[in-house]
Amino acid sequence: MSAAIQAFHDPATGTVSYVVHDPATRQAAVIDPVLDYDAAAGRTATRSADTLLAHLRAHGLTLQWILETHAHADHLSAAPYLKRQAGGRIAIGEHIRTVQATFGRFYNQPVAEDGFDQLLRDGETLHIGHLAVTALLVPGHTPADLAYHVEDAVFVGDTLFMPDLGSARADFPGGDASQLYRSMRRLLALPPETRLFVCHDYPNGREARWQTTVAEQRAGNIHVRDGVTEAAFVAMRRARDATLGAPALILPALQVNIRAGQMPLAEDNGVSYLRIPLNALPNAGDR
Repeated sequence: MSAAIQAFHDPATGTVSYVVHDPATRQAAVIDPVLDYDAAAGRTATRSADTLLAHLRAHGLTLQWILETHAHADHLSAAPYLKRQAGGRIAIGEHIRTVQATFGRFYNQPVAEDGFDQLLRDGETLHIGHLAVTALLVPGHTPADLAYHVEDAVFVGDTLFMPDLGSARADFPGGDASQLYRSMRRLLALPPETRLFVCHDYPNGREARWQTTVAEQRAGNIHVRDGVTEAAFVAMRRARDATLGAPALILPALQVNIRAGQMPLAEDNGVSYLRIPLNALPNAGDR
């Protein structure tokens, strides 16, 4: 039996989380789980994560892995909550160390205990029950992005979007448009029928979608279809990125996500505090 895949779309952040399981062993992995966060109130909630847990319970699944494609800038990770509730090990790419060093300086708060159970190398294989999962390093959006290849499916994170949206930005610290192009072409060198599952969709007048194929991307991706050169992509990406504002949750999200979703320790009044660096991110027009 092949891998069973269930997607869960979070309209508030545009994030798509996945539960992947082995029907033979009932072992499962969750990919890119979301912790609900109300920035105005400074309040977290677990509605999205509880939906994942309900799916695990309903299908009699054991959570073996919680896999992050990268340290997200647009939502907080629910990985620690899922681990407390259902077990499993939290994994991310080994180059998260580069991201931690960069943003540890940005927040003036070096990362110590980060909460990740395993840091994955390019080409490393882990298992969900009998299913082999291969980690593919696909840097460019960040230095640490991984895709997860399971049978004929690849969970691509932010490396590719749906064909009508193209690609993710490459202007975060450590991002690189040339690397992003090469990472996308690495994925698009897979067999044409390979299914690609994206981490985000931002529909404009259509229903949200998250599944495509290598063939569809090569034929129709507006940024990286066949025939688009690296030079043309880099020029487009840099010009486009220069017009983009900061993601709404980048400042609260990154300081949490580089620590596997762990919140800052409570201070002596019992309250945890997030750091918001002032005037530290460039304006779109300053790039």
